Amino acid sequence: MADQDNETQAAAPAQKANKLGLTLQNYRGGKSTLCAGCGHDAISAAITQAYFELGMNPRQVAKLSGIGCSSKTPAYFLGEAFGFNSVHGRMPSVATGANLANRSLNLIGVSGDGDTASIGLGQFCHLVRRNARMVYIVENNGVYGLTKGQFSATADRGSVQKKGERNTYEAIDVCALAIELGCDFVARSFSGDRKQLIPMLQAAIMHSGTAVIDVISPCVTFNDHEGSTKSYDYTKSHDWILHEIGFVPGADNIEVEFDPGTTRDVKMHDGSHLTLKKLATDYDPSVRLNALSMLQQGKADGKVVTGVLYVNPNSESFADSLKMVDEPLAHLSEKDLRPAKSCLDQVMEELR
Repeated sequence: MADQDNETQAAAPAQKANKLGLTLQNYRGGKSTLCAGCGHDAISAAITQAYFELGMNPRQVAKLSGIGCSSKTPAYFLGEAFGFNSVHGRMPSVATGANLANRSLNLIGVSGDGDTASIGLGQFCHLVRRNARMVYIVENNGVYGLTKGQFSATADRGSVQKKGERNTYEAIDVCALAIELGCDFVARSFSGDRKQLIPMLQAAIMHSGTAVIDVISPCVTFNDHEGSTKSYDYTKSHDWILHEIGFVPGADNIEVEFDPGTTRDVKMHDGSHLTLKKLATDYDPSVRLNALSMLQQGKADGKVVTGVLYVNPNSESFADSLKMVDEPLAHLSEKDLRPAKSCLDQVMEELR
């Protein structure tokens, strides 16, 4: 029996390892307890793949969440990372504190449309204004799944509840709000579009400030019926993809020039080749006005606009704006953190 077990193990294919020598298994979490087919699980799988491909140490990541179906999902990816499940709507303030205490950690926050656009709206706004370095994912299904499917603040006006009730209120567009508040990285995707979502997540992870990604994530139990504007069928048939997205980790710059509507083969640093396709209708995500105009146009046309809507590559993070030291505060000794009496006296004198 032992010999058979050894033969079976020897025959099993070896898992692919990344640059840290870690396999995809090192980036997974616990088994999901969400409804079968929930879009949130697809997002967790995309996050797992994104960190694996980047070769980031999971023990250098901190996962944060609030309350709701979405806020359960950090348990399903990066099992070796730090984690904190906060009070409903209060994840942004915890994330801000974590960022200032230990800026060496890569922060990823997972929230829902209720956790962000209702009880946590104020905290979301101030996180974006401060530009604390973190990825902020909104798993957006337009309903309160834990309390049996009432409309959330992101439900589109005119959409129909499973029981037949019609929503009479205007929706809060978290992407438009984030752009208005000065967020330097704003994107929208669909949980069923793995090809778009993974490189989008990788770009957000490497961004120097707050990166907001609103992911339409259908609720298969309460909001996947005809009349819903957050269902799988509706999103697939109304998805307006701005551009094809690719992400290459930082190295010596590779520059290419080619015309809209054409393709170009580019040799990468590792010898592999990347085929780029430029859409005939060009979209520049570095112009805030373009992003807001595109969101308004999509709303008027009844389309779900997906892609990187706005990005500022020269973003200044919250910690940098405060002129904080490079060494994380969490690593400094009490002597380093506690100012001398003479320093406090000087501060008090300046405040007189």
